[in-house]
Formats: sequence, C-alpha cells, structure tokens
Amino acid sequence: MIKFENVSKRYPDGTAAVDSIQFDIQQGEFFVIIGPSGCGKTTTLKMINRLIPLTDGTIFINGKKISEYDIHELRWNIGYVLQQIALFPHMTIEENIAIVPEMKKWEKNKIKTRIHELLDMVGLDHETYAHRKPTELSGGQQQRVGVIRALAADPEIILMDEPFSALDPISREKLQDDLLDLKKNLKKTTVFVTHDMREALKLADRICIMKEGKIVQIGTPHELVTNPANNFVKDFVGAKNGNWTSEIKLEDLLEPVKENEMEQAYTITAPVSTPLKEILEILYEHEQLTIEKDGKLIGHINRGSVMKYLSTTITEERGLTNE
Repeated sequence: MIKFENVSKRYPDGTAAVDSIQFDIQQGEFFVIIGPSGCGKTTTLKMINRLIPLTDGTIFINGKKISEYDIHELRWNIGYVLQQIALFPHMTIEENIAIVPEMKKWEKNKIKTRIHELLDMVGLDHETYAHRKPTELSGGQQQRVGVIRALAADPEIILMDEPFSALDPISREKLQDDLLDLKKNLKKTTVFVTHDMREALKLADRICIMKEGKIVQIGTPHELVTNPANNFVKDFVGAKNGNWTSEIKLEDLLEPVKENEMEQAYTITAPVSTPLKEILEILYEHEQLTIEKDGKLIGHINRGSVMKYLSTTITEERGLTNE
C-alpha cells in the first residue's frame, strides 16, 4: 500500500531529519510512528502527502511513485488530521465536513447522508450538531469532527499527526476508543504519529520506533514489549528486563464470564495455567479467547484489555501522564 524505499530528508544546513529509512505499510493497517522529539516522525508522515519534499529515495502508494501523482489527486485520497484541529470557525460543522466531498463534486444528497452517518458514528447526533459552529463544541467534540472530516470523502489513507495530544486525559481516552471502533469498522490504512507509548500500544497493529532520523525497530505491540531490539527500545517502551510477561498475572487481565454465557461454546479456550507468552501469541491471531479452570469458564481476555493493561502499567511505572 505505502512503501518507503531508502527515503531521506536533509536540510540545507546538512541536518538529516530522516536518514535512509525503508518500510512497508499494508492496506488496512494501523501503523504508529513514535519516538522522542526531533526523531523525524512528523517529517516522515508529511512526506507521504508531499507536504514536505523528500531529498533522496522514493515513496510509493499502490506501486506508484508519489511524485507521479497529480498533487490534488494525491491529497484528495489522503485524509489528514492535525493536533491543531483547524476547523473553519465561520462554517457550520456540516459545512466543515463537506469541504472535500464538494471539491470532488459529490451530489448534495450523498454528501448530506455521509455527514450524518459520520457524525452519528462518533456519537455526535447529526440533528443536534450538524448546524452548530465549532466554537459551540468542546475540544474533544471538535477533534472528533476533525477525524471524520478526514474520512468524509472516503480516502484510502488517513494521516494523523499527534491528533489527541492537546486534549485532557478523559477526552483523549474517549477519542482513542472511538478510533478503535473506526479502525475495526472502516479498515482504513492509517499512519498515526504520537509521542505517547501508551497510546501507541493501545491503537497500533504495528509500531515504528524512531531515533535521530533512523528506524530503531518495527514490530507489533507484543513484539516490542516482549522482545525489544536494544536498550533504547526497552527503556522507551518501559519493559523491565525485556520481558514483562513473567511479571503479569493472567487473572489481572480477565473479564468475568456472565451467567448467560456459561453454557455457550467457544472455539478458542485456554487453561488458566497457560503461560502469558502463549496467550499473547494466540491474541496476535485472534481477537479474544476464553480462560477455563477445572472445566469451567472463568473469564475472557481480548487484545484491547491486554493493551490497556500494559499501557497503564507503562504509565504508572514511568511516572507518565497524558498531559
């Protein structure tokens, strides 16, 4: 879907913001780029839609060089969400969302239907919010509009540059949950930049950790937590001794089984004695499994609950907050 081939960005003073990176992003993948300030993550993101021109190498989208696309064609097919929401204050919410579909000459009825569908999808009732101005919405509500505005014309790719970092922790958590739902329902190829490892672990299919313009490691959240490539990754992720799985009790991750679920058959079950490493490997392939003890179902474990537990542990152990 998106391919970086020996891509560099150097400035006239010789500074290498990005230094010969290469990786592939698969169609429908949620790919998170993370690293310390100045590592090149935002530059990498902005080179995809040519907001920043690359110096060397090639970026491909669907096998075609981005330099070969008409710039408007390229950007119309890429939704973009910024930390600064940048809604037009003189326009209604409906008018803000309609901008790109109107530029692409969609029919008015189709645009209106799309706007109502997207607003309802993120919990903003279209009858209540469509005709309001941005100043009548909270920061979290405005950022929801920013996200769905990027989705309005049904682009193949979504770029998100630290979109939630300015929000309070409660709004941020809610928007992350909304994004997980959108990810599951829409399956858009998404490149998401953040400085928050907790956020990365919660949202990503794969995470790319950068340092000083170079890629240090790319892997799933499970791979980075259990098998960091070096001490920088270990410290950045917050993994103790490179292996958290020995320090977590399986029971801490369980969601209880309800009475009406007791007799249901589950295709994927595991005994409570199963090592956590094996549980994580199963969850890499499956969304959820059920844990049993003495022949009885005692709880469920799913990817979301594991990532939330790990990311919360990172925050507590490293003294981090979402602020």
